[in-house]
Amino acid sequence: MRIVILDGAKENPGDLSWEGFSELGDLIVYDNTDPEDVADRIAAADAVIVNKVNLNKGNLSGSCNLKYIGVLATGYNIVDVEYAKSRGITVTNIPSYGTDAVAQYAISLLLEVTGRVGHHNDAVKAGRWASSGEWCFWDYPLMELAGKTMGIIGFGRIGQRTGEIAKALGMKIVYNDKIRSAEKESDGYRYMQLNDMLPVCDVIALHCPLLPDTEKIINRTTLEKMKNGVIIINNSRGQLIDEDALAEALSSGKVGAAALDVVATEPIQPDNQLLKFDNCLITPHISWAPKESRERLMKTAVENLRAYIEGAPTNVVN
Repeated sequence: MRIVILDGAKENPGDLSWEGFSELGDLIVYDNTDPEDVADRIAAADAVIVNKVNLNKGNLSGSCNLKYIGVLATGYNIVDVEYAKSRGITVTNIPSYGTDAVAQYAISLLLEVTGRVGHHNDAVKAGRWASSGEWCFWDYPLMELAGKTMGIIGFGRIGQRTGEIAKALGMKIVYNDKIRSAEKESDGYRYMQLNDMLPVCDVIALHCPLLPDTEKIINRTTLEKMKNGVIIINNSRGQLIDEDALAEALSSGKVGAAALDVVATEPIQPDNQLLKFDNCLITPHISWAPKESRERLMKTAVENLRAYIEGAPTNVVN
């Protein structure tokens, strides 16, 4: 089997091993692949492993031997799964490798917004404390989270884990999801319809997948329903937020702060208006990136391909 990895550098910048894949066939690893090179690089492949490179009819049609596409992520919108299905190409994903890492990072974003640790560390290192003559100072309003309400949109594995950590900080948790969990409600998490939930929350955390009915779920209409000064956390998908509407809400103070690990177009464009707001923290899509979660991802990706070779494919999305 000829296995081609198109963009391996982010999953494995050098601290992991591709050995599991090389044991399954002849392996070629590219750190990155430009769109114009995709078709040539996969032309003779039996299996393609991909993270963020788009695979569509245009660049897949010449790959006569291709039987398998393994996505090195949970989201698989980079692959034209319907075209792959029409060709008999199996597509798999990694459903749950990053639950703890992504939930941890959501809380890290929230703690940074409410404590501004990084800013004040920079201020101290710049000499401001030493020269202030005061025993303390702070440049932003600081917030205690105990007693505040977090509303979680999308209450799957990651949403639930985020809720557990926030609850341990003393927060009240309400959630909105297509599936209502009686088990979780017995643990103190309360289901609410979205329009009822938005006005009662001090923090809104996005953990839903990007689907037609969730694209721009944060928009002018939903923002208007929120509390003044609400905090928005998004380390799911950037397209969940209408960035024009968020910019307006950040400017007016309707949104007190936003903390984002994702944006609608990645990498972020220099003219993205969110970059100008001091009350909008942005990090470069790294929630998933702890070594431990990448190790789980690698292990599952290898197991997915092995299962396919053995005739019992798992985590199939098409």
